[in-house]
Amino acid sequence: MVGKVYLVGAGPGDARLITVKGLQCIKKADVVVYDRLANPQLLKSMKQGARKVYVGKLPDRHTMKQEEINQLLVDLALEGKIVTRLKGGDPTIFGRVGEEAELLRQNGIFYEIIPGITSAISVPAYAGIPVTHREMASSLSIITGHENPDKLDQSIHWDKVTNATGTLIFMMGVAKIGYISQQLITHGRPATTPVALIRWGTRAEQETLVGTLSDIEEKVLAAGFKAPAVIVVGDVVLQREQLKWAEFLPLFGKRILVTRARSQASELVDMIEELGGEPYEFPVIEIVKSSEPQDVLGIENAFSQLDQYDWIFFTSTNGVDFFFQHLMEQQCDVRALYRARVIAVGPATAESLRSRGIISEQLPERFQAEGMVDTFANQLQPGQKVLLPRGDKGRLWLPEKLTEMGLEVTEAVTYQTIISGEDDDELLRMFEEHSIHAITFTSSSTVTNLLEIMRRMGIEDPVKQLEGIETACIGEITARTAKEAGLSVGMIAEEATLASLVQALCHWNGNTQTYAKV
Repeated sequence: MVGKVYLVGAGPGDARLITVKGLQCIKKADVVVYDRLANPQLLKSMKQGARKVYVGKLPDRHTMKQEEINQLLVDLALEGKIVTRLKGGDPTIFGRVGEEAELLRQNGIFYEIIPGITSAISVPAYAGIPVTHREMASSLSIITGHENPDKLDQSIHWDKVTNATGTLIFMMGVAKIGYISQQLITHGRPATTPVALIRWGTRAEQETLVGTLSDIEEKVLAAGFKAPAVIVVGDVVLQREQLKWAEFLPLFGKRILVTRARSQASELVDMIEELGGEPYEFPVIEIVKSSEPQDVLGIENAFSQLDQYDWIFFTSTNGVDFFFQHLMEQQCDVRALYRARVIAVGPATAESLRSRGIISEQLPERFQAEGMVDTFANQLQPGQKVLLPRGDKGRLWLPEKLTEMGLEVTEAVTYQTIISGEDDDELLRMFEEHSIHAITFTSSSTVTNLLEIMRRMGIEDPVKQLEGIETACIGEITARTAKEAGLSVGMIAEEATLASLVQALCHWNGNTQTYAKV
């Protein structure tokens, strides 16, 4: 049975700018064929077991030739695979989609072309440059600038293109900027015409250089400005000083590695994106219901006496979630908790309880075990019974302290924290290129597991590999684990909350404004 090929535009770089249909094609593909202009974060949406094939440039080989890519798509489809060919921007704008589609048609393979948001328009927008303006430009041209001067002259009629539209967009023309500028001046554009080059637009590396046709080459050389970039020529460039916005976002220019469990990462990812950062998800832990025989027996014992407890201490949202899962499985009635005072370690845990109809007692001033004990120390009496639902990697300080104070503590290990994380070639590449700027750790397990997974991926000295990358920890306990592992900790959240962690990242990036809601 012959498969099918989806020729998908991945958008300009920001993973959120892919179309809904494009993302659907990634999710259902058996194989995703991609290059460096497609954000690797999009590959996180692939289904389990799907294969990814990189056809861009690698240190040990040049970019796969277009003819080879065309044939690869055919071969994969003939194997019966559903293939998504992921191309930066829009596949029909200098994306050579016609060549790929032609060979597919010749081989009787069904395909679809899924448009994407072209970088010709979106990248200038992220730099604060609208490509049209009622008073400045009512038309635009999109022109390739990648070829050598001879080919440029063959494909571009300079005498017609130069003044055909108010705005000229050149794609991939950084190396030829001097020649392009000279041709435009020669054919009638004033030397004072504004020019902007936007490099890696919509990504963490976004950089904008502004000049005129007469001086832009000199500025490019002086700045060492490199491809890939979009070139905008025309008076619309003057709008940038009034309309630029991305640079003002507090996490602009930073790519942040998120190591939290996939089931919990979305809130942190959303916060980072909202504030202009580029998160890269690499979950290193997985939270699963405990199935160890001794844990199951302990849960049965703990739940058999729910009406006997004076206190229940919840030290995480996971503790709440899995407690109620076990509650249902044991067919226990929540009303059995009528006499227990319920304590949450912090606001997120309290909200998780509130969503289930249970209001926590006063929150501790410090959102950790020590704070819970400090807050209720004068109310905790010897002989009182405490239920402590927790994970298998939970700290022993709390049960030991409560026992020392004379309380009867019943621990119920309701969930396990296990190592996760598939080998990730893209992450290794980003480490090598030093394009990860910060790492967030939300528990001690995320620290130890990341280092272990890096070793598994072939990094002999993970701590050395992470030198130069800022480390942000959600609290003192996590920071202590990171320091003991040899990492340099640059940021510790004032409160053990995601909002406080993100606030620390903003301060680190030079933004001291306080965000009440992110």
